Amino acid sequence: MNFNDPILKEAKKDFQYLLERGFPRTGALEYVGNHYLLGQMQRNYLNRTVYSREKIKTRKNKLILLSDVKGKDVLVDGYNVLITTETMFQGADDLIVNCDDGVTRDVKAVFGKYKKNETTEIALNSIISLMKLFKPKRVLFYFDSPVSLSGELARTTKEILDSCEVPGDAQTSKNVDSKLVSLSHKMGAVVATSDGIIMDKVDSVLDIPAYISRACKR
Repeated sequence: MNFNDPILKEAKKDFQYLLERGFPRTGALEYVGNHYLLGQMQRNYLNRTVYSREKIKTRKNKLILLSDVKGKDVLVDGYNVLITTETMFQGADDLIVNCDDGVTRDVKAVFGKYKKNETTEIALNSIISLMKLFKPKRVLFYFDSPVSLSGELARTTKEILDSCEVPGDAQTSKNVDSKLVSLSHKMGAVVATSDGIIMDKVDSVLDIPAYISRACKR
């Protein structure tokens, strides 16, 4: 996908213009997408990368360095972090974007249809090995239970945590978003996610895929 397409750049400007003026995100995206005759992937790109200036500022201020997790609990938004990391290992660099609000996202939007694949364990090992280097207190993964085979994925994750000797756990939850927000405030924990709704409700955000992407490019 060509993110430098002049039409996409114009669409991005118009989308942000509408967001700045308080238009509902869904309606603004539909209007801009229809006006520029954008395909689904292009619409995904706009939806995941473009935000109002106020939202950009507040979210960027919550981002912490990986070195800041030492001695802290880290809550991982399981599917959110895993899918983006898998996309990197699948060689789909053209689907990875650095978004205006400071985090790295993929534009596939496959969350509800997620299936474990040949890069799943590679991605999990990379995430957990990276965390180990910076000595967090615990790393706690949460996967959405409505997604098929989440329990199996949680067990695999726990096995990798144990084999890497990283203190932590992996669980499923019916509502991961609310679980992460609630626990982050109770525990004073860092939340690893690029989910904008969660980012807006927690105090500290860690962008794990961004660090993995940098390491892969070395």
